[in-house]
Amino acid sequence: MRRLALPVIVAGALLGPATPAFAHGGDAPDATAYRTTVTGISTPEKGLSIRTVEAGARLELTNKTGHSVEVLGYSGEPYLDIRPDGTWENVRSPAAYLNATRTGDNPVPAAADPTAPPSWRKLSSSTTVRWHDRRTHWLSADLPPQAVADPSRAHRLRSWTVPLREQVRTFEVEGTLDWEPAPRAWLWWISAALVLVSALGLLRRWSGALRPVALAGAFAPFAYAVSTALDGGAPSLVLVLAGLLPLAAVFRHPPFYLALAGACLALFAGFAQTGAFGAAVLPTAGPAGLSRAFVMIALGVGVAMALTGVLRLRAALPPGTPESSADRTIVIA
Repeated sequence: MRRLALPVIVAGALLGPATPAFAHGGDAPDATAYRTTVTGISTPEKGLSIRTVEAGARLELTNKTGHSVEVLGYSGEPYLDIRPDGTWENVRSPAAYLNATRTGDNPVPAAADPTAPPSWRKLSSSTTVRWHDRRTHWLSADLPPQAVADPSRAHRLRSWTVPLREQVRTFEVEGTLDWEPAPRAWLWWISAALVLVSALGLLRRWSGALRPVALAGAFAPFAYAVSTALDGGAPSLVLVLAGLLPLAAVFRHPPFYLALAGACLALFAGFAQTGAFGAAVLPTAGPAGLSRAFVMIALGVGVAMALTGVLRLRAALPPGTPESSADRTIVIA
């Protein structure tokens, strides 16, 4: 267990960043075909930054300017106020309710009046806030007409802006919304099968192969979990555990534990994440192809380790003693 202390500490440091304010309960990020991109701020200012997180499901604004910056709602009313002492929300802004979910289907109470004076409630002491914004999303359940006409290539759907205000000065966050076709999922499944065959062959033919194979299997879920956290997602303890089990197999690997570690790796870091094979935009940081490769490795190596453990268990069983003819009693009625 001492040998696992350092990986656990590192994983915790990477997956436990400071918590931003959330302007709503929100819903879990998911892979999607729509890419929301922030291209800039109309008048940049030192200490003010904004990015997309969770596969573009939310915007994340950080205000370290030392003064208040407001995010304006859909009617130009004050919606969020990111101040030096924290983040505040105007409960009279309809956006405070529409942005509770990505689809905007939350009911708006009658008291939410964009023309009324703001009524502020504090969300957090953080100067970083995340929120859904309908201006940056494709809201229809139907595919865009461009995607229907030509689903083989990416399409720019529109450019968008989100207005900000500093005292009396109004400026904008600028960005784009694109639709992207799904990757060829079958190629990733074939690649996972090739990883499985290669890892299984190494484990059966080379006695020292377990350590590098298990390390590769452990690295994949750790890397995927870190990539998800860097994109603003919640730390995945399941992925961390799925990586710790094969990592422990580097040091001790009885057949039953090898089968268990491989099965957990394949199930939780492989099969449970294979939706990444068929989606263009993933809730991870960095190239989507790299994230898919992490899933592919976890799947192939996990199944290979599980099969190796099962085969070693069978080989370790004592052979059955055949019955001799002298021990048999024949009864004739």
